[in-house]
Amino acid sequence: MAKTRSVYVCSECGAQSQQWLGRCPACGKFGTLAEEIAEAPAPQKAAKRERSSSLNRPVPLSQVHEEHFRRLSSGIAELDVVLGGGIVPGSLVLVGGDPGIGKSTLLTEVAAHLAKTQKVLYVSAEESCAQVKLRCARLGLGGSSLLLLNETCLEDIEEAITDETVVVIDSIQAVYTSALSSAAGSVGQVRECAGKLQRIAKGRGITFFIVGHVTKEGALAGPKVLEHIMDTVLYFEGEKEDNYKILRSYKNRFGSVQEVGVFEMTGEGLYGVSDYSGIFLSESRGEAAGCCVTPAETGNRCMMVELQTLLAKTAYGMPRRMPLGIDYNKLVVLIAVLEKRCGMPFYNRDVYLNAMGGIRLNEPAVDLAVCAALASAFRGQPIDRDTAVFGEVGLTGEARGVTFAEKRVNECVKMGFKRVVFPAKNFKSVKKFEDKIELVPVRYAGEAIKKLFPAARQAEQTEEGDSHERYEP
Repeated sequence: MAKTRSVYVCSECGAQSQQWLGRCPACGKFGTLAEEIAEAPAPQKAAKRERSSSLNRPVPLSQVHEEHFRRLSSGIAELDVVLGGGIVPGSLVLVGGDPGIGKSTLLTEVAAHLAKTQKVLYVSAEESCAQVKLRCARLGLGGSSLLLLNETCLEDIEEAITDETVVVIDSIQAVYTSALSSAAGSVGQVRECAGKLQRIAKGRGITFFIVGHVTKEGALAGPKVLEHIMDTVLYFEGEKEDNYKILRSYKNRFGSVQEVGVFEMTGEGLYGVSDYSGIFLSESRGEAAGCCVTPAETGNRCMMVELQTLLAKTAYGMPRRMPLGIDYNKLVVLIAVLEKRCGMPFYNRDVYLNAMGGIRLNEPAVDLAVCAALASAFRGQPIDRDTAVFGEVGLTGEARGVTFAEKRVNECVKMGFKRVVFPAKNFKSVKKFEDKIELVPVRYAGEAIKKLFPAARQAEQTEEGDSHERYEP
């Protein structure tokens, strides 16, 4: 009997080592080498892989035939928006997220809806068919014609797929292929299983929804090639204790990667939320200082999001900057602009900033709103609840023009706002809204602050001997 041989494989890059090492010699990551059983050597030399019988020739672009496909509705409007308008036949969709956030619940609802018109197979590698039926009963899907299969071997799953058009794999880390001797969930297994599923999807036109586990850092577990193979990569974000979840697209070959979907978790399942006013806006806005509303562009939609800031006297030598939903470096730069150009010292104050609802705002159009919220907290004066602010801020304090200005102002009008502060460079594109909302174009961040607080008394308090350069627009 041949002696079993083991190797140590890096979970990040897949590099192998004959002995355990604290640091992977290939990618440099610490603590990523895990022991796996090596495949036994073949008794004879393996045969060469056969070449394809048909030889492909280069084809001019003008002679390539376009493929017209009809997207399928998932039954959940928010998911269709994130996917770019619906499900593309023959695509691979990877859904990742923390444990218990609702990945299986979402895909069960989608599979049950598609089973009304399509033949759908739900492969549960982590739960028995009885457990999946209990979840379907809780979601009110007991009478569905959905096909269930409890299997972990990829070859058996492939044999079970006959004429199905949609297949759900829950999850890819629990599925293994018999061609490899390593354990399920290892780098080699995940890479090989994903590659085989891709060949099945593209060769037979089957749409695959695949559930992926995440690491403790929040990234998808397994090799990076897993995300490269997929056509669409979706992440579920949010706290398990919070009822509202955000589905974000990180990769989409058939749509925008800026789209987000908002879901509410209830006892009967996940429901898409179309009215965001109760999630990203607080009822008490306009009453406390440090709050500002901005129209944020996410993909093809515009959302009114409230930014809240809090200033506290620092107890340390270095003041703290803690943003949630806004990039840390962006907050530091905007604080420097306010100190240098507007004469607002933050060197002795901790700054906390939060985007309501757990959404992340990465576009530069939120810069002016962040400055307005910080100025409101610094002066101790609230901004009117019916005022919205958007625009990019440069290092010189200039309010630079942004994209989709017309769409942003239109959203302010629909939400009932009475005044909007924006860069002067966007005035021509939004001039047609003059009779519906008060337009306040500004050229500099200091000018925007003066327009927001016209009768504000100077609340800046500096230490004796300090001098802060002010910007006078």
